[in-house]
Amino acid sequence: MTESSVSGVQGMSVAAAFAGMRSVSAVMFRAGCPDCRNSFELTASALRLAIGATSRNTFYSFTCPDCGASVRKPAGERIVELLTGGGVRTLRLHTPRKV
Repeated sequence: MTESSVSGVQGMSVAAAFAGMRSVSAVMFRAGCPDCRNSFELTASALRLAIGATSRNTFYSFTCPDCGASVRKPAGERIVELLTGGGVRTLRLHTPRKV
């Protein structure tokens, strides 16, 4: 399979397709701290996502850049989609098996 057949465009290389790109902006996520009540933007590297067996133990966490509090908030399906799509590191939580 050639680069042109992968991209679906005849005669265009990957280098040519991306030649006009100068840089990629970092994805920013809006968040708020329940302790100091400040709102701010965080990069993907400032967030962690933990996906549990159920929605009750799926959450994201970060450290408030203003007050330093450790913040943990529930993450529904849409939040999980946004965070994983934006490059947030994800940890899959395992539940112990019943013996």
